[in-house]
Amino acid sequence: MERAEESRLMNQSPDKVVLLAPLTGPVVPLADVPDPVFAGGMFGDGVAIDPLEGRLVAPCDGEVTHLARTGHAVTLQTAEGVEILLHIGIDTVALGGEGFTAHVVQGAQVKAGDLLIEFEQDAIVTKAPSLVSVIAIANSDMFDVIERASGRVTAGVSPLLALRVKGGGAPEQTAQTGDVTVQARRSITLVQAGGLHARPAARAREAVRGLEAHVEVHHDGRRANVESVVSLIGLGAGQGATVELVGTGRHAALAVDEVARELLREVHGELEEARARAGSVAPTRPARPGPLDPNTLAGVCAAPGIAVGKLVRWDDTDLDPAELATGTPAAESRSLDRALATVDQELNTTVRDASQRGAVGEAGIFAVHRVLLEDPTLVDAARDLISLGKSAGFAWREAIRAQIAVLEHVEDMLLAERAADLRDIEKRVLRALGLTNPAARELPEDAVLAAGEFTPSDLSSLDRRRVSALVMAGGGATSHAAIIARQLGIPALVAVGDALHAIPEGTQVVVDASAGRLEYAPTELDVERARLERQRQAGVREANRRTSRQAATTRDGRAIEVAANIATIDDARTALDNGADAVGLLRTELLFIHRESAPNADEHRQSYQSIVDALQGRAAIIRTLDVGADKEVPYLTLPPETNPALGLRGIRLAQVRPDLLDDQLRGLIAVQPYGSVRILLPMVTDAVELVRVRKRIDELARGLGRIDPIEVGVMIEVPSAALLADQLARHADFLSIGTNDLTQYTLAMDRCQADLAAQADGLHPAVLRLIDQTTKGAAKHGKWVGVCGALAGDPVAVPLLVGLGVTELSVDPVAVPGIKARVRTLDYQLCRQRASDLLALDSAQAVRAASREIWAID
Repeated sequence: MERAEESRLMNQSPDKVVLLAPLTGPVVPLADVPDPVFAGGMFGDGVAIDPLEGRLVAPCDGEVTHLARTGHAVTLQTAEGVEILLHIGIDTVALGGEGFTAHVVQGAQVKAGDLLIEFEQDAIVTKAPSLVSVIAIANSDMFDVIERASGRVTAGVSPLLALRVKGGGAPEQTAQTGDVTVQARRSITLVQAGGLHARPAARAREAVRGLEAHVEVHHDGRRANVESVVSLIGLGAGQGATVELVGTGRHAALAVDEVARELLREVHGELEEARARAGSVAPTRPARPGPLDPNTLAGVCAAPGIAVGKLVRWDDTDLDPAELATGTPAAESRSLDRALATVDQELNTTVRDASQRGAVGEAGIFAVHRVLLEDPTLVDAARDLISLGKSAGFAWREAIRAQIAVLEHVEDMLLAERAADLRDIEKRVLRALGLTNPAARELPEDAVLAAGEFTPSDLSSLDRRRVSALVMAGGGATSHAAIIARQLGIPALVAVGDALHAIPEGTQVVVDASAGRLEYAPTELDVERARLERQRQAGVREANRRTSRQAATTRDGRAIEVAANIATIDDARTALDNGADAVGLLRTELLFIHRESAPNADEHRQSYQSIVDALQGRAAIIRTLDVGADKEVPYLTLPPETNPALGLRGIRLAQVRPDLLDDQLRGLIAVQPYGSVRILLPMVTDAVELVRVRKRIDELARGLGRIDPIEVGVMIEVPSAALLADQLARHADFLSIGTNDLTQYTLAMDRCQADLAAQADGLHPAVLRLIDQTTKGAAKHGKWVGVCGALAGDPVAVPLLVGLGVTELSVDPVAVPGIKARVRTLDYQLCRQRASDLLALDSAQAVRAASREIWAID
């Protein structure tokens, strides 16, 4: 930079603030930063520098108000009130701290030129998209950038930016909460299942970020800062509770409205506890006709199944950190920061892995744990104890347990169960600080693990091959541990009571989780019966597996393709292992969720190509993005909907975000070999929608140089699509019936509503008549019809679907062998005749009973 320009920038005046370059290197205009968030000024006005040295220094005197746990970014505040964000590289948060060394701590006072962060340029540049680093004025609404440097600058020497308070006056200092007049109040009644639990609390916190406002939630004589998820949960505001939102500050009214919107917004299926209630697991103690046998304990079924094994205590010995610190408070604080960063990275990996497995509920649980990990109520309390000479481990444990004590006194059981989530992150952080559990040991075969309560991380680390069942003295069927147990397929009982602790370790037990019973002194006959039932079920599964690669053809020669519903490449491999003829439904939502931005066309192509390659020549039907209702993608920032199940779902999303569909279609069209992919469009309601999208597919294909035809199918999920099946079949290559949604839309029953779960049955005659109309409409144009909903994997429903003219059944990969075996027992002509007869019945229960009797189904 020329000396004249340096002199101009350094020319101080009373109302001007000059910032020195924090890095050495050429200046890059903010608009040229290779990241749309920074380039668009979303973090404030400023400039960037392409660093030539791995040292970030303070551009001015000030206080470190925030230091990223991963060490890639730091925020300073000057005496004048300027907030300066210094961000090294693009997307470097994903490195998890690798290559960064912080030389300051949060709250430290620094002078211009002081070393803040060192970073390994060569290592980072190979893993991050760019090393271009941003210097942004976070409160640009208060300060104007009046001068900025160009050319090459030197860290700690060259002036970089000159700022002036907007309007030329002194910046308005942020008032303390107690000194600010309340500007906005609003009372709301919580209607969500679970009330003010972790997910809406976390969303509320995010809603006020960037707003100049302080919002508190008041309930039952207590108050909580919206910035603290833990404090919000601790209010104990369950479903139906009325809370008051109190906002202060410049944007108070807007902030209160945003918080209210998030707390009132019902995301269908978001609360995993509500989903658990809607399933086959009843969250109540099973009814008993009389007293239990002396050797039997009753509990609540958290995950069904039968198991026989030796009782093994999993009760985790408390990690007992020393109370007094061995180092300085600054050193202990840095140790805590490193441990928090380590755990955050572990949780991020767990969320990603769970998403890739399709375990969306598990991914959501650990995503909330990440939010809790940075909660100011916990972190600030721990830092306060550290400042008093306590060790990092002791401080963290005490901060957590103070909040656990609050939650355990909350009357709402759903909210009280969140104490288990806090215990989970307590143990994770203590382990990251180097504390070990002397009770850890290798499990024996067929272990029935017993504990007061399991945490999610306990279950995520289990060796499933050695665990036959889980039994808990406490907990509930709606707890996160219960959800994960079901996803792992491990029988589980909760709420057995303290009598569980009296059973000696090593005792042989029989767990009949489905019946809600634990026999801890079973007779030889009891054990033999349980083992025989398990063996019988396993034998049937193995026999079906041996013939799974054979075609599924009825006795009179009707061929039925049995395909698999998948979401990941591992699912694809499992589908092949189980003899799937094809992939009947590839859900693509996992490419979109748990990300910070949408995938581009090439990311789509690579993902689909890897799955197609794994299928070894089998065709794949790939459904385009189907978010909304119970599948939320936060970065899409869709407008709030009173009833998301009837809103911007499936193909309708293209109305507001056509770019998302275009990128996905480009990726699908490019997959090789051509013809290996069939495109499936969700939530289509009429032929106009189909024709419009089909035309767009053809345009994109021509643009990519593809001239061969592309097969396009339509999901039949809403009654209008079934009623107009003949019109849709004129333009579609095939139709695929999603019986889950078709059932709930036909019967007007939410399939996640516990009280209606038994009635929301896809074998209802009204649903069957729509399936019948779909197959007949498709037949007019010679098109085939498949079923990819849960009904396809129901042995009672299979004869009816075959009889109604369905020629493809797409089921969970592990269910393929059993469904193929079922098809081979059928006579197509008998199925046709009886299916037509059953359409005249008056209830799903009557249809099920008749199907069981006709086809001798257990």
